[in-house]
Amino acid sequence: MATLSETYACAPSTERGRGILISGDSKTNNILYCTARSVIIRNLDNPLQVSVYGEHSYPVTVARYSPNGEWIASADVSGTVRIWGTHNDYVLKNEFRVLSGRIDDLQWSADCLRIVACGDGKGKSFVRAFMWDSGSTVGDFDGHSRRVLSCAIKPTRPFRIVSCGEDFLANFYEGPPFKFNMSIRDHTNFVNCVRYSPDGSKFITVSSDRKGIIYDGKTGNKLGEFSEEDGHKGSIYAVSWSPDSKQVLTVSADKSAKVWDIDENGSGTVHKNLALTESGGVEDMLVGCLWQNDHLLTVSLGGMINLYSAKDLDKSPLSLSGHMKNITVLNLLNKSEKMLLSSSYDGVIIRWIPGIGYRGKFDSKQFGLIKLLAAAEEEVVTAGFDNKVYRVPLEGDNFGPAEHVDVGSQPKDLCLALNSPELALIAIESGVVLLNGPKIVSTVNLGFVVTASTISPDGSEAIVGGQDGKLHIYSVSGETLTEQTVLEKHRGAISVIKYSPDVSMFASADLNREAVVWDCASREVVLNNMLFHTARINCLAWSPDSKLVATGSLDTCVIIYEIGKPASSRRTIKGAHLGGVYGLTFIESETVVSSGEDSCVRVWTLNSE
Repeated sequence: MATLSETYACAPSTERGRGILISGDSKTNNILYCTARSVIIRNLDNPLQVSVYGEHSYPVTVARYSPNGEWIASADVSGTVRIWGTHNDYVLKNEFRVLSGRIDDLQWSADCLRIVACGDGKGKSFVRAFMWDSGSTVGDFDGHSRRVLSCAIKPTRPFRIVSCGEDFLANFYEGPPFKFNMSIRDHTNFVNCVRYSPDGSKFITVSSDRKGIIYDGKTGNKLGEFSEEDGHKGSIYAVSWSPDSKQVLTVSADKSAKVWDIDENGSGTVHKNLALTESGGVEDMLVGCLWQNDHLLTVSLGGMINLYSAKDLDKSPLSLSGHMKNITVLNLLNKSEKMLLSSSYDGVIIRWIPGIGYRGKFDSKQFGLIKLLAAAEEEVVTAGFDNKVYRVPLEGDNFGPAEHVDVGSQPKDLCLALNSPELALIAIESGVVLLNGPKIVSTVNLGFVVTASTISPDGSEAIVGGQDGKLHIYSVSGETLTEQTVLEKHRGAISVIKYSPDVSMFASADLNREAVVWDCASREVVLNNMLFHTARINCLAWSPDSKLVATGSLDTCVIIYEIGKPASSRRTIKGAHLGGVYGLTFIESETVVSSGEDSCVRVWTLNSE
């Protein structure tokens, strides 16, 4: 069987002009963030230790640990809150429909009995507090006229609830049962976040008017505010208290993160500006933050998580990032150290080092969206959703200037001859295009609809798969393709073709969930009846010793077959990626890496049966 050894997690979903909420559990040092329909649980001491909860039917907006660390409540855009256990397979305790629109924030009370949620009520209530086990409402929350962005419960008795939102108000409620006490009208723009200090003595609100104001936790009277000197120059999106209730961390659209000292009478002065690496784009805007134990964490609009140490704020931060969209391509670069390249269709290309994880993003502004990508040792070839193919040299840790060529039609598949990588074969709908460097050698109309193609490492043979399920084998010399033979076995359109590393065999797979391994010399079938997926096969990979072949499918499974053994003795990784597997590669003969719709990359170790 296969065991999961590493997960390179996706980045948090972010939205321009809005803060995101990250929360954690100080006992286990885990943090929670949301990406699409998943809740990601990550450990700050070991960032490769990742688990994913994917039971929501709609995109998730916020997730929080209960104060005792036993339960997690997560909420989505439909107004549903799910409460599930942190142990044994995340068993579901309860599911409640709390609001009629999107939920933006939720908080547990200190005794773990009540939850307050707020968001967009679509004309009905914008805030609701309920019992965690029965869902019955505890209190009446009037006073808001527009979407409520954040809420907080006083962590000590007597309990209080504060909510704030797009009507520029912060409302103060007493209870339980909770009832409206007063409105605080000190802000002149959206109030983005409200948080109680851990000792319950104060709470703070931060707003798009660039102010942070501190109030008394019990009465709601204003105590003081952030000093203007060295303050934020843009909207403040999020705030988080230090565990000793004496400092706060804020992040803002001006791309800065600041640590403030809060004195006894409630005024704030800047203690430290955190160092940031800027690329100069809007993706550097900071939209979320968390102060947990010794870790200070900031999240940028581009999904970059920076981890600072509270003991030494001058130390440069550890950066973690990942994809936000479906990872469509996964490639292994065998340079001095093994490096994985993954690319998602929004044009983000990320380097990963096995055993270490995130190693940086490539600057891929020069070629927009990415549909296909092939990597040789010195260059990367990509194609998007226009008719262009880009050839980009690898220069150290970044790309050189790209050369592009217009192939006249949208590329369906692209492959490099690995021994002479300047030679590339591009499949388009009507045929194939041969490239030598950035020049088109020839465009060949093959007379059938092409869906997949590959070229042998020495560039002498090409295999082209069609919509009709036939495999056409051509010999390549110069600019001409001569058809050698046609192989018929598949019953669906061919989706992927790959040569084995020793070029003695090749494998092909189709949309009708079947894969076949063929012998290159005799053109005979080596392994058939590989019919164990329940949906189309998206990708296929060979192990370096040519003994194993792995297939990844829309049915979320990865299946590994061994050459020389019957297909029924396969090994299956079930549920490898929520929503389907789209990329596969081997890094060693017993280690396979997969990527998929859930924007994660996973490394699996195969144990011999």
